[in-house]
Amino acid sequence: MEPGGCGASEPFALRVLGDSMEPEFADGAVIVIDPGGVVRDGAFVFADHNGEYIFRQLEIRGSQLLLQPLNRGYPTLELDGLDAIKGIVVQRAARRRSEHKHYP
Repeated sequence: MEPGGCGASEPFALRVLGDSMEPEFADGAVIVIDPGGVVRDGAFVFADHNGEYIFRQLEIRGSQLLLQPLNRGYPTLELDGLDAIKGIVVQRAARRRSEHKHYP
């Protein structure tokens, strides 16, 4: 994250860009990231992949850490280690309260 931004352990919000995580997360959706969240298989993560920040679902296969898009038109990426994960998605915000969703 950029200096002067949120504290290292404070949740922050981001806007989803693109359709790689549709249908669960539409282009323009707002997600809340918890940098101190528990990393687990199936979690939606915000990670640094080759110097670029990316939002994907984490799949753990043995020692392999994979970043899966929900839209299968995008490639699955591999992470070098857990330190590349910068936070866990804990909430999807929406204009309508009924469309808000929390993630474990």
